Amino acid sequence: MNIKQNKVEALAKKLLVAGDSTRLKILCIIFDDKKVCVSEIAKKLDMSVAIVSHHLQSLAKAGFLEPNREGKQICYSLLKSRFNTDLKDFICRNKLNNISKL
Repeated sequence: MNIKQNKVEALAKKLLVAGDSTRLKILCIIFDDKKVCVSEIAKKLDMSVAIVSHHLQSLAKAGFLEPNREGKQICYSLLKSRFNTDLKDFICRNKLNNISKL
């Protein structure tokens, strides 16, 4: 596999992670709030903490988010990267930033 093909494969994996509708909703919440704890996201999406936590871990593993422990809670914030900035711009430009309210 050459370097370009590796980059394409990595991009495809990242888009696959972000392309899940629940994960898009989570990203939109974090785009709006900058840093959010698992329980807050679960409440906003009317989902269980366990399911939200699973999605957040997938997003963190893929390089979208950074987890931070605050007491007993885990909160997540967006990692600074060109890809994340472009994704946020795309979502906001397409008026998906209120997707969490759907």
